[in-house]
Amino acid sequence: AVHRDFVARLLQAIRESGRAIRLVHISIPGSAESDRTAFATTKREAERLIAASGVPYAILRPGFVVAPTAFGGSAMLRALAALPIDLPATERTAPFQPVGVEDISATIAWLAARALGEAAAVTWELMQPEAITLGGVISHFRHAFGTQDWPRVTMPAFLLDLGAKAGDLANRLGWMPPMRSTAIAELRRGVSGDPAAWMAATGIVPKTLAQALGTHAAIIQDKWFARLFLVKALVIASLAAFWTVSGFISLVVSFSAAADILSAHSFPPWLVAPMTAVTSLMDISIGVLIAFRRTAAVGLIAGIVVALGYMVGAAILTPDLWIEPLGALVKTGPAIVLMLVALLTLDNR
Repeated sequence: AVHRDFVARLLQAIRESGRAIRLVHISIPGSAESDRTAFATTKREAERLIAASGVPYAILRPGFVVAPTAFGGSAMLRALAALPIDLPATERTAPFQPVGVEDISATIAWLAARALGEAAAVTWELMQPEAITLGGVISHFRHAFGTQDWPRVTMPAFLLDLGAKAGDLANRLGWMPPMRSTAIAELRRGVSGDPAAWMAATGIVPKTLAQALGTHAAIIQDKWFARLFLVKALVIASLAAFWTVSGFISLVVSFSAAADILSAHSFPPWLVAPMTAVTSLMDISIGVLIAFRRTAAVGLIAGIVVALGYMVGAAILTPDLWIEPLGALVKTGPAIVLMLVALLTLDNR
């Protein structure tokens, strides 16, 4: 819908406007013959629609974009550079030619300054001409983070595929993890192309990866973001599982034991079972809310409020639970802090 159908509507609107307009379209590098995913094939369909439209156009196919901000695959590569993890050998050797975001902006500015008759129908690949692999790109980020000498554990290929499947599942819950089946398939295909036509037409000499990263040296907020990026998914998943599983155990597996705790502290007998069921269902509901991206913030806030309520209620009604050997209530404090951390790091952009 975004890659193809929106472009078709946009072309129709341009034709109907009666105005002289050049369409600048950001696509992906590579050839149609190497397209294996719906992501790539729909991108290529949009290119064909544009080329056949009769509208002046410039299709830009940037390589791996290096920018001050990080999102998606760019954020994932930064995380790999900041942690003692390495990709499998096959993925590390995939071609991965980068381009600085400034060079993309300069190209669009160059097009905007030209008459429509100049470069009226061009398709350019925007990337540094020097060949480099995905492993080489990550190595440059490691130098920026100061982690180039760290010992590393190579991730098995099956674990990468398992992570992609987990990312697909998270995507169905509304999240946008960078590690999904489509992303891994595109990563394995690599990013390569020939920028000669673009460089000759515009006179732009693209920055090398070292130059692009050199203008954006890693500072403390970059390092924190990179280290926490993959951990964020673990935090959300663990909190969703914590609330859901604990509620399920109280409701199904250990209902009698949970009810006995209330009975032992002078709760009215008629209130014990309903109270146990309500609190268990409430815990499960919080876990489900956290699991879905759209309702995660509501779930986290509800979890903080409910956890504080448990602590206050226990202090009033069952103060002896504060000194029980396993320290269940004492551990609620760190759980609240973890939910606060999750709440503060929900933003993706």
